Amino acid sequence: MKRFLYTAILSLFTLTISAQTVALNSEGLDAAYVETIKGRAQKIVDGLHLADAAKAENVRNIIANRYFLLNKIHETYKDNADKRDAELFKHHFELVTALSLYVDDAAIEAVKDGMTYGVVPKTYQAHLDMIPSLKAEEKAQILAWLKEAREFAMDAENSDKKHGWFGKYKGRINNWLSARGYDLVKEREAWYKRIEEKKEKK
Repeated sequence: MKRFLYTAILSLFTLTISAQTVALNSEGLDAAYVETIKGRAQKIVDGLHLADAAKAENVRNIIANRYFLLNKIHETYKDNADKRDAELFKHHFELVTALSLYVDDAAIEAVKDGMTYGVVPKTYQAHLDMIPSLKAEEKAQILAWLKEAREFAMDAENSDKKHGWFGKYKGRINNWLSARGYDLVKEREAWYKRIEEKKEKK
């Protein structure tokens, strides 16, 4: 009986959550800016291939609202980095919490990558291609650092600063690999050579 009641309550809670509509927090914002952000968010959502149109709209609005919030924080505290960073940290985890009501972890990862130009998967794959001899634990560390950089990049105010965060972590990764005995100059030259050889075979 208790199990039945638990299942019924859980089902009711799930239905209530799924029926909620996420409003677009665009009041007072320039119409052209709102449309630009909606388009940016929609492009990310399109990549998720969500079959449920209502869910897709909710996810789009969550992403768009995130952009609106970030812009507000950066504009409000542009002359006070400490308050800006404190405000960004306070709101940092809200995106994942909101998205988790509608999509799974894989989709959340895709949203994060969509908001940061896909730098994590592209850079990670580039390291795998450049250094085929990487050990499993080295691959894991590289991916962990790239994802850490992504968390900072997601809150950065523009594309240059987003890429700047990845640049810092790429430098850390390169220094770490060099300290482990990898000659990155030779690894990179060999990688480019393999790329050219593949092109010649086509």
